[in-house]
Amino acid sequence: MSTRPVFRKHDDLPGATRLEAQGLAWLAQAMADGGAYVVPARAGDGWLEEPRLSDSHVTPTAAEGFGRALAVTHAAGAPAFGCAPPGWDGRTQMGRSNIRLRPHAVESGTPRRWGEFYAADRIAPYIRPGRDAGTLSAADAAILERVCERLADGDFDSEQPELTRRAAAERGAAVAVARTHGDLWTGNVLWVPTAEVADWAPPAAGRGPQRDGAEHGRATPREVTADPRAYRGRHSDAGAGGVVGVLIDPLAQGAHAETDLAALGVFGQPYLERIVAGYNEASPLADGWRERVGLHQLHLLMIHVFLFGGGYGPQAVAVARRYA
Repeated sequence: MSTRPVFRKHDDLPGATRLEAQGLAWLAQAMADGGAYVVPARAGDGWLEEPRLSDSHVTPTAAEGFGRALAVTHAAGAPAFGCAPPGWDGRTQMGRSNIRLRPHAVESGTPRRWGEFYAADRIAPYIRPGRDAGTLSAADAAILERVCERLADGDFDSEQPELTRRAAAERGAAVAVARTHGDLWTGNVLWVPTAEVADWAPPAAGRGPQRDGAEHGRATPREVTADPRAYRGRHSDAGAGGVVGVLIDPLAQGAHAETDLAALGVFGQPYLERIVAGYNEASPLADGWRERVGLHQLHLLMIHVFLFGGGYGPQAVAVARRYA
């Protein structure tokens, strides 16, 4: 933990800070392989403590570097869609979002496809509460239910980005699942001066994947720690006065990598196109990803329908109508 000033967060629900700390630790494992910076934390009974980091402004170079590093974090993988971080007690929920979690261990039987998971665990649970609260009309609910049907039928299933897919194959996983932040709206990435991360981050953190040569022309997450100095090139903003993206406040879970990327655009992210470009260079996205952005944003929008109501209902339905 840094010697910088700290702030302490307390449980809003029993066990919430412990679950957040587990998520941060899970995401942070990828830093040693070039994954995105993750704020360090320590937790106790009902509290979590983190260094108080400065929040600067993203630069184009920092955005590209963050995209490349996020690709490595996703490629670290997860056992199943919807799984919680290791150590989950089976009871604690992720804040007031009431998000459904699954055990971290692989369950027996055929793993769920992404569409099955996304419909059953990330959209459907919020439809009836939205209607009961008056945020969604009967017609609105019918549109969302139709999207869930199409998801469950596999109409929108797509491959994970290349690094995540390749890493899953190397592990012998039956289904490729990304290790995601899970709530990656723009406020959950801090753009921090590099001097503030130097005393707690591994040398390779934020560097993205190593190139494996002209023969393949693709990035790999495996060998990035061999010589961390090799990653101080054009994709890094690690020079004097540079900034890097640091992940905070996750709902860490196994999911589709495209959901994290889509969430960055829900409330506006400066240089989002540079983040996606850096990501896509390191780990090419599956064909048609642009057409799926709204679908992957629906998860975050439905949480806001549940939590806040108001204009989020019409916004979510307008997105859903494109996929009904």
